[in-house]
Amino acid sequence: MSRARSLRSRILYWLAVYALLLAAGVSLHGFLVNEYAERLLWDSMLRTEFTHHLQRSAADPSYRWSDSDSLRLYVNGGAPPETAALPDGIHDEVELPNGTEILVLVEHVDGVRHVLTLDITDMEREEDRLTLFILGSSVVLVTVMGGLMALGLGRTLRPLTTLAGDIAALSPDRAGQRIVPETRASSELLVIANALNDYLQRNEQFVDRERAFINTASHELRTPIAVMSGAAELALAPPDVPAVTAHQLRRIQRTADDMDRMIALLLALAKDPARLLQAGQPIELATLLPAIIDDHRHLTRDKALEIVLHTAQPCTLLAPPAVVRATVGNLLRNAIEHSDGGRIDIELRADATVVIRDPGHGMTPEQISAVYSRMARTGVPTGDGIGLELIARVCEHLGWALDIRSSPEGGTTATLRMRATGEAADARIPG
Repeated sequence: MSRARSLRSRILYWLAVYALLLAAGVSLHGFLVNEYAERLLWDSMLRTEFTHHLQRSAADPSYRWSDSDSLRLYVNGGAPPETAALPDGIHDEVELPNGTEILVLVEHVDGVRHVLTLDITDMEREEDRLTLFILGSSVVLVTVMGGLMALGLGRTLRPLTTLAGDIAALSPDRAGQRIVPETRASSELLVIANALNDYLQRNEQFVDRERAFINTASHELRTPIAVMSGAAELALAPPDVPAVTAHQLRRIQRTADDMDRMIALLLALAKDPARLLQAGQPIELATLLPAIIDDHRHLTRDKALEIVLHTAQPCTLLAPPAVVRATVGNLLRNAIEHSDGGRIDIELRADATVVIRDPGHGMTPEQISAVYSRMARTGVPTGDGIGLELIARVCEHLGWALDIRSSPEGGTTATLRMRATGEAADARIPG
């Protein structure tokens, strides 16, 4: 991704464009005015000389034109061949083979063609030198103006640049951060700094309330669940517990375990991803997966269903254990609940990818899309299994990837790619 240009460079760019356009416009205007004035001057001078010649010739039959070094008159021929095809009037910058530039006045008087020429070679050279001087001085002037503008803009925008650097240095992991504008800052920058400081203060208060809520909710929700699970376990301890009662007690235990995993996922969503990963622990997935499978085997008692864990690749994951157990466990439970018989294959790859293939009922493309859709954020269930929407949100929150491929005829493959240890460390926010 290309880096955006600074405000200073943008302003300098457009000022430079404006200065160049202004210099070009002034130069063009000066050139046009000079050419127009020059033409009026030549026209006036040559016609005055020619009119004077005609008047002298009419008053004195013995008068003869006398050529000078630069001004020559040709009557009935003798003019340079380059003037032969010229119509009556003034013609500027007619170049001769020897490199001489002449100004030509062509007039027919009483059927006689008169050609009056003026050598303007030296004047054109002076004009070219003057043009080069003007262009050079314009370039120097634009360069000096550009340097002064860059210096002035740098001093003017320094408070804004400092403010932008202070904002970039803000870290979500530090409390009590405030923006202190420079003493030379403009009133607009003071408004921005004050508004940002007010936002930082209110955000800190919100984060404090959120953390307090998360800590309270974690304790207050998990305590009664632990009490229910422990009470059910104690009630199942005697060997003479009736079968019906034991069945209900085990149901209480399973429900309590499901609620504990659900709370783990909800609390994970409520926490900042970077902090959540920093609070993670190294997990050997090859060791954790068999334990998760054993926790869910009871769901296959009334089904001709087999769970097979293929040779698991050694893989260490840095993440909260409760979140990993809840995420993988919910995917496995969905596979079991949507399958009537056959075999569920589970594969663990070295890049912390868990693949669960079931022979179940399958889902239509519309049902799969509903799992990924943003409607899941509204809490509207899609009917595609317990917790799939929640798992998708947790994966997005932690930077994991969940891919579900299914066929309406039957069979679903869920691929969960989690961050391996090195990837998780790289994803942390420093501080």
